[in-house]
Amino acid sequence: MVDISQSVRVGIGLIGTGFMGRCHANAFGSVAGLFDLPGEPVKAMLADVTEAAAEAGAAALGFERWTADWQALIDDAAVDIVAITAPNVLHEPMAMAAIAAGKTVYCEKPLSTTAASALRMMEAAEAAGVVTSVGFNFLRNPMIALAREIVTSGEIGEITGFRGRHAENYMADPAAPHSFRTDPQGGGAVADIGSHIIAMARYLVGPIAEVSADCVTLYPERPAGPGAEEMRRVEVDDMTHALIRFAGGVGGSIEANWAATGRTMDLSFEITGTKGAVAFTQERMNELLLYAGSGARAGYRRIEAGPSHPPYGRFCPAPGHHLGFNDLKVIEVADLIGSHVEGGRCMPDFREALAVQETVEAMQTSSQERCWVTVPGLGR
Repeated sequence: MVDISQSVRVGIGLIGTGFMGRCHANAFGSVAGLFDLPGEPVKAMLADVTEAAAEAGAAALGFERWTADWQALIDDAAVDIVAITAPNVLHEPMAMAAIAAGKTVYCEKPLSTTAASALRMMEAAEAAGVVTSVGFNFLRNPMIALAREIVTSGEIGEITGFRGRHAENYMADPAAPHSFRTDPQGGGAVADIGSHIIAMARYLVGPIAEVSADCVTLYPERPAGPGAEEMRRVEVDDMTHALIRFAGGVGGSIEANWAATGRTMDLSFEITGTKGAVAFTQERMNELLLYAGSGARAGYRRIEAGPSHPPYGRFCPAPGHHLGFNDLKVIEVADLIGSHVEGGRCMPDFREALAVQETVEAMQTSSQERCWVTVPGLGR
């Protein structure tokens, strides 16, 4: 075991105390007890929109100090990693300020509100040589790593197709009020949750070269606020279906749907090959289905997560006891601390998140123009 008392101090500055802010705080607080780290994460400072909110958040989440000025957090000498969980529209100015200060930047997805903004962020980070990480934490599931190993090893043969879906029901009620999610800067379902399945498709099969998408607004108006009689126009999609073509030639499809009645967390995929297939859903996140065999013995078999699938063993020595959503965030933070102290890329970084954003925008353009659209930046 690493003696954490002798390791490098890594000051954490967290911006935002909503759901994702709490997830980040939990991960930074838990990671040292589960992983042998080259640095000791210290909750140095928290920023929120008011002094009262920041003080309350710091007390609840265990941060040493607080501020209502996010720039002051970035400028603080005790802060080494800036974790951004603020609304999407603030990601660029906050990240740019952190990059200018030479800080490691840990930003929630999507990276920004547009691909042009994300490109500016990526170029600034790479020019400054700072470590970046983006919160696509579903990629940290050991079962997803196993699926990638199966695909890249050739175990299921040459890949012939990909079918991916991210479907939830949190906007299925037409009375669900307008929010940052339904604002054009939020990007709609394809940006909010579609970015997750796009990131997963890229991780498992490779870059997406072309898309043909249909973005649908199921509820063109929503209440201006909880219980409000005033209605506001919705200009983003509730549901998107897209045909995709990977750079390697494989075809497939992706669905993003936040109004999927009955679905709570259907982030799922099926990858078919000439010798077999793999299938997964986040609703059963500790299982991977592998199709193998031939004739009467052909069929899917269930692979259950356990210590043989790192880093599951960091959390539990026995299979079948299951990892959860917050555990994936802890794994993400462990990689971030390692990259911050030792250098090197922390994937997915700003460059990868830009590629996801460009794919989202290609789908939106395709739907508007009713044609296939090439995803930019493939040769970058």
